[in-house]
Amino acid sequence: MSAIQIGYRVGRLTVEEPTAEKKAGYTVWKCRCDCGGEIALDTRCLQRGTVRDCGCSTVVRPGQRDISGLRFGKLVALRPTKRRGGNGDTVWLCRCDCGNEVTAELGRLTGGCRKSCGCLAHPPLKDFQGKRFGKLTVVEYAGKEKGMHRWRCACDCGKETVVGQSLLQTGKTRSCGCLQAATYRDNLKLMEGTSLTMLQAVKSGRLLKSNTSGYNGVYYDKRRNLWVAQITFQGRTKYLGSFVCLEDAVRARREGERIYDEFLEQVEKSRTGTTV
Repeated sequence: MSAIQIGYRVGRLTVEEPTAEKKAGYTVWKCRCDCGGEIALDTRCLQRGTVRDCGCSTVVRPGQRDISGLRFGKLVALRPTKRRGGNGDTVWLCRCDCGNEVTAELGRLTGGCRKSCGCLAHPPLKDFQGKRFGKLTVVEYAGKEKGMHRWRCACDCGKETVVGQSLLQTGKTRSCGCLQAATYRDNLKLMEGTSLTMLQAVKSGRLLKSNTSGYNGVYYDKRRNLWVAQITFQGRTKYLGSFVCLEDAVRARREGERIYDEFLEQVEKSRTGTTV
């Protein structure tokens, strides 16, 4: 390799003078670019000729692998971005054959993990305009986002929503969300803000997920070393007392559940039309 000295040329760079800095034991030189810019490079870098300007005309920064114009499946690498991936890889801007532009990490491109903008993972565009899917009627094509075709739909409830093509096709989305909300309300059997389903479950002896004592509405207060009984009804929690013995707390809780019995009895009377 040629010895580096003042006046040495590589690409658009001219070596001006050595600096006091060392990099891996190599002298770092101050270089002047033909554009007037400056850059500091070590002897090894200058001898290899990997950097040929101050960055004024080279899109790829020193140390980066240049994959500009290379094809990876349906993707063609355009230029590197300033971003870095989770493993430190350069993130490249790429253009897909379908017309979309996406970013992808260098390692995923060269390793064959990224071959398209996402269009390969989804079915081709269908003619869904005017078709019905559950409570939805497809109005128009809404474009492509993250590799998925999307359609603007009108719901029978009067609202509009944009839904992915595959979600319509598989039946996973059949409304703007009103169908799920109605199903949820029906399942809970709400009345006066109270879930009859939950009350009936508690009365049948089913334990709530948050329970740790083995009895709904009873927990152990470690600070006071007492068993505490409480009951929640219509969004309010009522304190039923604190006890040394678990059995006493359970008894207080069961007495408190009379409010559940009275409420369920009133509901049943309203259904059958029975009056007191």
